[in-house]
Amino acid sequence: MSNLWGRVLRDLRSPLFRNGYALMANTAITATLGMGYWLLAAHFYTPEEFGRGQAMITAMRLFASLTALGLVGALSRFLPLAGRRIPELILRGYGLAAATGGVAALGFLLTLPLWGQTYSVLGGFGPGLFFLASVLVWSVFTLQDVVLTGLREATWVPLNNLVFGLAKMGLLVAMAGALPDGGIFTSWMVPTALALIPVNWLIFGVIVPRHMKRTETVQEPPRLREIGRFLAGDFPGTLSILAIVYLVPTVVATRVDEATFGRFSMAHTLASMIELLAMNMAVSLTVEGSFDRSQLAENCRRALQRAFMIIVPIIVVVLAGAPLILSVFGDGFAAVGTTLLRLMALAVLPRVLIEVYLSVLRAQSDARRLAGVQIGLAVLVVVSILGLFPFAGVNAVGYGVLLSETLMALLIFKSLRKILIVGDMRPASVTQGSSGAA
Repeated sequence: MSNLWGRVLRDLRSPLFRNGYALMANTAITATLGMGYWLLAAHFYTPEEFGRGQAMITAMRLFASLTALGLVGALSRFLPLAGRRIPELILRGYGLAAATGGVAALGFLLTLPLWGQTYSVLGGFGPGLFFLASVLVWSVFTLQDVVLTGLREATWVPLNNLVFGLAKMGLLVAMAGALPDGGIFTSWMVPTALALIPVNWLIFGVIVPRHMKRTETVQEPPRLREIGRFLAGDFPGTLSILAIVYLVPTVVATRVDEATFGRFSMAHTLASMIELLAMNMAVSLTVEGSFDRSQLAENCRRALQRAFMIIVPIIVVVLAGAPLILSVFGDGFAAVGTTLLRLMALAVLPRVLIEVYLSVLRAQSDARRLAGVQIGLAVLVVVSILGLFPFAGVNAVGYGVLLSETLMALLIFKSLRKILIVGDMRPASVTQGSSGAA
């Protein structure tokens, strides 16, 4: 144990691991506070309101993430060396994410009868307007963490989400009596909106000027046309991944009752938190790969080693203790979600390989392969879930994710192995900075 802790402390000297561990710590904090939040929600609210709150938050995050998550790869790739264009790039990202998310949410509200009884509470003008505003707020909130990571300041991310998590838990309890219907969704969004003010003051007032000075030797910031070409390949693939992350739960909500969805969603949320650990180190790898691609092979090997070192013990604990973990939330949660949680936890193992491979493709600006891998994975997952749902119910989500991600990991393994051995074989782009800029 002491050797492991000593290795982690030594790793903190490297920006790759410092940012990667900060994002992993953020996921751990988010997961812990998230469990606490939903435990309180299960205690203070009815099973129907619990499921309805889960469904509202899932739909909101789906629309807010349509462009926000699509920009994660581009901001991670180009923001580190954007130089004088950093503020412009951030603001363009915020505006684009909010605008497209708002349009999608408006379309959802106008077609509300098609989405089932669960979402009917959004039918009034006031609830609909609050939902629309929530999508705009979450679009910006999502990109804040990416901006901090791209500027190599990911250590602020866990602090931001710690304060946010505690605030929404306090508001959840406070609103249980005053707003028994809608209190869950409201308590989630109000702290989110308030968090935008101090975090963006920190970004634009402190971190951006400091990073611009640190990288002032960059001769040629990335041109908008270059970023656009990258997005043309990366965005469709990232958009397809949304089908796995948010669209699948939203569709499940239309096929089961509110109480069942709440139990399904709790297992799905916990499994998604483990999956986020795989993505955390990959995002940091993209940032460092943008700074110095000569170290790509070495950074990939180290990222894989550390990711598995942290994730494998967590998966073992989840496989053994899934029923006990879920039973904490109340009766019925273990019965509905145990198999789903175990299957999705196992799926994180091949997902680590996929995410590291995707991070390398982003660092290399290989948009064509990025799109191919992500779209292919999404198609496999969605088709397998839809095919298995009539036979396996909500567990079809777990079987579909595990089978699809295992197959994709096998398909990309040869290319990933070559990168681990040889490194980056593509010519550096004209915007590539020197390692000295780091």
